[in-house]
Amino acid sequence: MRIRARLCMSADGYITTPNGWPPQVVDPVHGQGSHGMVEFLETCEAALMGRTTFEPALTNEWWPWPDLQVFVLGSHRPEGTPDHVTVESDPVRLLAAMRAANQGGDVHLVGGPHTIETFRALGALDELSLVVVPFVLGGGMRLTDAVSVDLGLELESTQPLEGGGVEIVYRVRPDGRVAQAQQSEWAPDSQHGADA
Repeated sequence: MRIRARLCMSADGYITTPNGWPPQVVDPVHGQGSHGMVEFLETCEAALMGRTTFEPALTNEWWPWPDLQVFVLGSHRPEGTPDHVTVESDPVRLLAAMRAANQGGDVHLVGGPHTIETFRALGALDELSLVVVPFVLGGGMRLTDAVSVDLGLELESTQPLEGGGVEIVYRVRPDGRVAQAQQSEWAPDSQHGADA
């Protein structure tokens, strides 16, 4: 089982529009299953998310996760939550329940920076995929508003998507640091010091 965060991001680095919507909703190619979501979800058996992401789905005309088990991190069970959805306020207990139910498939970590950081801090984030959509927003929320800059990533793949977007998939390093070889390229050269 891998826990895989996947979210869209504008070309200028925003993961929401200025009014808080995911950036793909303003993309002309947006629709059910667009931006490579159908292919991504084929490998997933569960969705893990925060309550803020989950609640809008309760009034959606179609249930976004028809074939997935759903696990929600939240302090209370929102009204209208289907019986099969697990809601838990403690992220450690929620992870334990999800792992106990897992049949070997991946888990889609859905949500914003706070939810991603909660599970990253527990060492439970295996992959981060960014779908860069081909427009700028000029404002909104950034991933690093909450996700630690200590998040170490290694590139796994890139793929162009219909409509001009690009999916970039990173493996999350378990030690949480940038690879040593890369760090040394950025470190100041002690031989040049103040003379540089």
